[in-house]
Amino acid sequence: MKNIKFLEFRHLRGPNIWTYRPVIEAIVDIGELEDFPSNTLPGFVDRLKALLPSLIEHRCSYEERGGFVRRLEEGTWPAHILEHVTLELQNLAGLPGGFGKARETSVRGVYKVVVRAWQEDVTHAALLEARELIMSAIEDRPFDVEASIEKLADMADSLCLGPSTASIVDAADDRYIPCIRLLETGNLVQLGYGAAMRRIWTAETDRTSAIAEGISRDKDMTKSLLQSCGVPVPEGREVDSPEDAWEAAQDIGLPVCVKPVDGNHGRGVFIDLKGREEIEMAFKVAVDEGSGVLVERSIPGTEHRLLIIGGKLVAANRGDMVKVTGNGKSTILELVAEQINSDPRRGASENHPLSLIRMDSAAKIELSRQKLTPEAIPDAGREVLIQRNANHEFDVTDDVHPDTAAAASLAARIVGLDIAGVDLVVEDISKPLREQGGAIVEVNAGPGLLMHLKPGVGKPRPVGQAIVEHLFPDTATSRIPVVGITGSQGKTSVARLLAHLLQLSGKNVGLACSDGLFLGPRALENKDSANWQSAHRMLMARAVEAAVFENGAASILGEGLAYDRCQVGVVTNLKHAEGLEDFDVRDLDTVYKVLRTQIDVVLRGGKSVLNAGDSRVAEMAELSDGEVLFFGTDPELPVLTAHRAKNGRSVFIRDGWVALASGSSEQQLIQVNNLPMIAPQSPGYPLENLLAGVAAAWALELSPDIIRAGVATYVPASKTSGLAA
Repeated sequence: MKNIKFLEFRHLRGPNIWTYRPVIEAIVDIGELEDFPSNTLPGFVDRLKALLPSLIEHRCSYEERGGFVRRLEEGTWPAHILEHVTLELQNLAGLPGGFGKARETSVRGVYKVVVRAWQEDVTHAALLEARELIMSAIEDRPFDVEASIEKLADMADSLCLGPSTASIVDAADDRYIPCIRLLETGNLVQLGYGAAMRRIWTAETDRTSAIAEGISRDKDMTKSLLQSCGVPVPEGREVDSPEDAWEAAQDIGLPVCVKPVDGNHGRGVFIDLKGREEIEMAFKVAVDEGSGVLVERSIPGTEHRLLIIGGKLVAANRGDMVKVTGNGKSTILELVAEQINSDPRRGASENHPLSLIRMDSAAKIELSRQKLTPEAIPDAGREVLIQRNANHEFDVTDDVHPDTAAAASLAARIVGLDIAGVDLVVEDISKPLREQGGAIVEVNAGPGLLMHLKPGVGKPRPVGQAIVEHLFPDTATSRIPVVGITGSQGKTSVARLLAHLLQLSGKNVGLACSDGLFLGPRALENKDSANWQSAHRMLMARAVEAAVFENGAASILGEGLAYDRCQVGVVTNLKHAEGLEDFDVRDLDTVYKVLRTQIDVVLRGGKSVLNAGDSRVAEMAELSDGEVLFFGTDPELPVLTAHRAKNGRSVFIRDGWVALASGSSEQQLIQVNNLPMIAPQSPGYPLENLLAGVAAAWALELSPDIIRAGVATYVPASKTSGLAA
């Protein structure tokens, strides 16, 4: 029986043997289909192409449009097809296809299928849907592609980052600033590691104070503060009854605006009101949307939203009135559905830049002013106003007058917001506010970004990039020193020594290793913590100023690395493949590919620390994007000699001394005799471990004096103690 079975799913959450990005690695058994490539299955290729015609865009091995379809027609296997169908389903569901691989294992018919996982649950579901689609094409039975895509799109919409937050995360990624999503759902994200971290919640940051946010919600307080600083605002006051609203309107002068004191998203806001009945009716609606009601002078002109980030104008959009045109047949409700809400840009999700128009109280009041109801059928050609302060869909960033931009920036500073959506009403945005009687009507915390990312008319603005630049003017400030240590043996010893040296230099050090999880001198876990979860925990701890992580081959294969990049990567040695059979790793060549992951993630400007006495490890030098430091017990090792000839740095033993060499220059650090960590009873490879730890500390630019003092005082600790005994 022809079938495709999933044997196991592995979510590799960080850099791994396949790629720098999170992936799902599915272990797949294709059974009898190993003997039936795609071109031997009658009608299969045509049926698959009919189900997913967009597969024509996959370039595959031939690096040209239609490359994958060509592979199908020539003959390829179900695991390879599963990879491409999964990626395409994700793409059609709104997630970029991204990376994919399919590789044989040592067991006939069993493959590893690897696909980019933007969100684990969505990709897992996409793999299952892809399997069903392929089997339907093989067995010539129906498959509802549209329903499958809709299911995945709904999952992506509810589980993935919203487009506004995603724009910030993408901008951070472009600048190699690490990002950690702090909740499985929602938009709370950490940018940077440890003590260097910043947090965002869509358009709010950890610089957005609760006091400023509270002020922005209280429109009367906001207006008072702005007015006291000379910012033009509309005259008005808070009212407590429909009758009081009418009295205030008479005092201010008609027309007026009625709105909640602390409402948001334009709910309960009525503008250009001229009669007592509509003012009192507006009060009754507005009072339910907030804790009080404001009546203000109605400013002539159109509402604009100016986005201020870090005191600078980044984007500006103009709103517009929403109208329908009668046809003599349809009701206003039907016209709204046909002429407005049918626009694909409108919707309820974060992916829609324009909102659906609802026949709410504000719309009904607007209709009543025109002596109409939602069920009325307007004459053919008659324009009917539905909403006055509609979506801000027109980008006008380039038209904003500098004085107006300065006034909006001042308003944000007065309220105390680092990111603010400043609403103002003005007839001509290219002229100063005061010149035309314009005014700032609201200052909003957590402003929507989608209108600027996907304006209805005009060009998108790089608002995500502006927020990242506001938080991290210098990219380097997003990172703490991170050191990753891998190898066949000695990893734990090197990690604990290096953590001790860093602690001695004044850093509060996070350490995740086989002995446990440590924060400074405290043991947080007394168990094997050389894993993704423990390392991730350290990166999310604001107290951590430097982090040291032990990464075994099994952890890299089963989880991926917990960090995107590191300042220093250490490979101690490459000795054996034992214990990795569950990952189908059975030889040193494959172990090499696993351990090289640690060097692949070293930052440009970072350092790779490699064992010159292990030829396979020494080969990794050519993979490093940063400087390479070698260590070895024998100063005459050919690798060390050649490296020193190129003015490279190295650490070795000469005449019983640990020596630091930079090119031909050499200095003695400390005598080896009687150092606690190389006592006769010490297990493993104490000399090589000592040199690796010293080299890593030197790579982090710790001074020789600190390294010397640290090595002399370091006593190999018990598993339950802190960084040093």
